[in-house]
Amino acid sequence: MATGSTPKRHTVDDLQAIADRIVAEAKGDEQIEVSVGRSTDTDIRVYRGQVENFVAAQSAGVSVRVITNGRTGTSHAGTLDESALREVLAEARENATFAGEDEWAGLAEPDGVPVTPQDLWNEQLASCPTERKIDIAMELERLAVGADSRLRIDSSNYSDGAHEEAFASTKGIRGSYRSNSCYASVEVLADDNGETQTGWSYALGKHPGEFDLPAAGRKAAERATRLLGAVKPPSKRTTVVLDPMVTAQFLSIIGSTLNGESVVKGRSMFANRLGETVASPLITLIDDPTDSRAYTATELDSDGLAARRNVLMDRGQLKMFVHSSYSARRAGTKSTGNAVGSGVGCLALQLVPGTKSQQELIAGIDDGVLIDSVQGLHSGVNPISGDFSTGASGLIIRNGATAEPVREFTIASTLQRMLQDVLAVGNDIDWLPMRAAGLSLVISDVTMSGA
Repeated sequence: MATGSTPKRHTVDDLQAIADRIVAEAKGDEQIEVSVGRSTDTDIRVYRGQVENFVAAQSAGVSVRVITNGRTGTSHAGTLDESALREVLAEARENATFAGEDEWAGLAEPDGVPVTPQDLWNEQLASCPTERKIDIAMELERLAVGADSRLRIDSSNYSDGAHEEAFASTKGIRGSYRSNSCYASVEVLADDNGETQTGWSYALGKHPGEFDLPAAGRKAAERATRLLGAVKPPSKRTTVVLDPMVTAQFLSIIGSTLNGESVVKGRSMFANRLGETVASPLITLIDDPTDSRAYTATELDSDGLAARRNVLMDRGQLKMFVHSSYSARRAGTKSTGNAVGSGVGCLALQLVPGTKSQQELIAGIDDGVLIDSVQGLHSGVNPISGDFSTGASGLIIRNGATAEPVREFTIASTLQRMLQDVLAVGNDIDWLPMRAAGLSLVISDVTMSGA
């Protein structure tokens, strides 16, 4: 977790009162779980200095789960009106009567893990006026397109959201929190001699005042223009450097294979491998939603248990899988605080960073490829065998420096071998608006198929 003073917890008393009231209506040995939420979202897209799309939405709702004699019924209402609150419990009870019996059905039990107070709510973001949000998108467009005469805008965007949630269950688990987040993004097109290349970038911060818009504009422009003139490279086995965004995409895939539900169902390449060395000793993979720098940091999982820091791989050794209370019950173990919706998953993945920048990593490579982007990664990975093949583009690395751009090639290996063949981990951690942070990663002996 980030160092500093302990953040103040932001609770939501009115939503907590609703959740507590519904839970108090439990009858006999009936188990009831209630989640009450309220959200606001803003999405702005500008194009050539004009607002092209503006959405400001508000939503609220309550979800109820009832378990009786191994039968589970759920119901959701998209309003907090009093009549809906009465009906949603009755509907969940009725739905349970039609459900089949499940020996693993049950609510999460309190596990004594304390909630880690998070820096999840920012008042400067909450009070940011709409006019400023539009200005941000327009300024980012100007900065990106203005970096090079060959550039034109595809889209420039500002997005934010605020969420309040309260949870309660008949097992005695209860709690509430508030969170908000924001980011700006830009995508540009570079045209030259009938060729077009795309570049994109993000600006992140706890509030818009923390956005580095000039850096985001430069990065998008550079991504697009440096790929102009790209050709297919020759096919060979080579060393690759994954850009932070590409690494984050791979981490998301790997995280899904460490999902306890997938393991129980035999859909993970890591099943039955706990305690084994499955990666290079340079790899320590952590799921840490208690690190407030992570875009998806949270205080509670969907079971109402405290979110926590879990070390999944420690210096290459597989240490654990992530579990919700349900998947843990099936596997004969304990929840790791990783319930997501009605399932289980990693919440905020990150690798322990190394000591070198991307430029320093490239300087140590005589022959390789910097992978700038990948296409179709999720559809190109088999989570059981670990085989993957994905389209890619990037820059040739020659004698310790980036050289000509390349595109329309594929990289292929297995996730298992890729993890074992990590040669270096960068220090350039990039907090992205997704469930995994990125950094540069050097991997040897990857098959590159091109011309």
